[in-house]
Amino acid sequence: MAGLFLAQVLMSFNVSALPVTLGGMVDDFGVPPTDVSTALVTYGLFVAALVMTGAKIGQRIGWVLMFRVVIALFSVAALTMILAPSIGWVIAAQALAGASAAVIVPSLVALIAENYHGGQQATAIGSLGSARALAGVSAFLIGGALATLVGWRPVFMVLLVIAVAVFILSFRLRALRGNGTIRIDVVGAVLIGLGIVSLTLGVNNLNAWGLVAARPGSPFDILGLSPAPVLIVIGVVLVQVFFVWTRRRTAAGRVPLVSLSVLGSSRERAAVYAMFIVVALEAALNFTVPLYVQIVQGRTPFDTSLAMLPFNLTVFFTAILVVRLYRRFTPRAIGVFSFSLTTVALVWLSFVVTNNWETLPTILGLFVFGLGQGALVTLVFNVLVTASPKELAGDVGSVRGTTQNLASAVGTAVAGALLVGLLSANVATALSAGTELPDELTSQVDLDSTNFVSNDRLREILSQTDATDAQVDAAVALNEDARLGALQLGLLVLAGISALAIVPASRLPSYLPGEIPQSVATGDVGQ
Repeated sequence: MAGLFLAQVLMSFNVSALPVTLGGMVDDFGVPPTDVSTALVTYGLFVAALVMTGAKIGQRIGWVLMFRVVIALFSVAALTMILAPSIGWVIAAQALAGASAAVIVPSLVALIAENYHGGQQATAIGSLGSARALAGVSAFLIGGALATLVGWRPVFMVLLVIAVAVFILSFRLRALRGNGTIRIDVVGAVLIGLGIVSLTLGVNNLNAWGLVAARPGSPFDILGLSPAPVLIVIGVVLVQVFFVWTRRRTAAGRVPLVSLSVLGSSRERAAVYAMFIVVALEAALNFTVPLYVQIVQGRTPFDTSLAMLPFNLTVFFTAILVVRLYRRFTPRAIGVFSFSLTTVALVWLSFVVTNNWETLPTILGLFVFGLGQGALVTLVFNVLVTASPKELAGDVGSVRGTTQNLASAVGTAVAGALLVGLLSANVATALSAGTELPDELTSQVDLDSTNFVSNDRLREILSQTDATDAQVDAAVALNEDARLGALQLGLLVLAGISALAIVPASRLPSYLPGEIPQSVATGDVGQ
């Protein structure tokens, strides 16, 4: 279990380390923060696009052997991060890490299903949820300290050490034999892979390429239409075609890329919807806080660690302790209550947040959000695993991996696009309302298209213009108000998404483990 626990830590530490090192990469490579977020999106994109294929490869070759191979590849990705000379190498390293994780994710579920049963299985699943949270705490504390005192690269040396430790521990795993008769559905793999890539690229570039009309920075346009919404539509269509193809393949008696029986009931589909939303919300928050602490406030990565500590510690302990509630409360009750908590927390934060993340009201909001988040991640995963037979554990793992990593990529992309879009709108509104800034100065700095920058950086930009001291002060004040307004509105939008998630949560199972109705136990998907 130690090896499996650390494998989950490995992936989660990598995801959490990227926001912590955001400021260092921005300074080192001279790129905007949205370029660094692209690396995080790339990781999630590759996992989500390849995890179903990775599950079939693991089933065919053998989970333990493939586990060792991809852990070795993850080590190479960590080494590439350490030596990366440009942001392009960082993105390439995250692509390799994502492709490796596409096999690690389903292997964890398969190995747990093979080795643990009943209450032990629920505890083991809970340990994976707590591992995600522990990795978040470790990445923010250890990574924050290293990034502040030494630099961002040593943070990924820690990742390399963990990968080596997991590789060594993998030799203590029971070697499960592969099934050479399994054939990989190439058509299905291409459809779901291209669909997820198209979806993610479209969402990630909504702000840069344009929500509807194409912007000057878009690579192409279709009669003036931005390629971003076109890619989103294409992605949705390809995913739907994948489902149609999979159903036909199953009906013909052939092995599909993933068995849709793991999504056969409304309860299981509700668990997937809930998982997508809660992971997307977590990713959005994990991008937003470092953005404001490091880029807007110009503070250190360790300050980011302290700002995120209440949230990460709460998620860690809640993910462990929520398992104790399974015999007292139904998944539906826990899910609805937890999404209510995250909604209340985000609404609260939207009203109390300031440019200082260390105020007591802000800490309280992060604490409450962490309670809901920690409970939900473990809960929905447990619902999926316990609802399917052991032989479909790899398929459950692939569904989990696709959902979580697509949600993480989309959550990060939407947070970036939403905040930058709101910032631009706020600045444009302030300029049109009339300020102390003359039109000549606004045109010199192109203030209405400026990305998130600290006050010091803005003053540096304005020092290269004809601005007087009073005009500089006015521009800085305008920037501060626009940034805070973007943050507050962004949190309110996230609260609305969280509130909508109560609907799928109300479709989670409404029975305790010892009270499973006979119709459910016999596979009546209509329940």
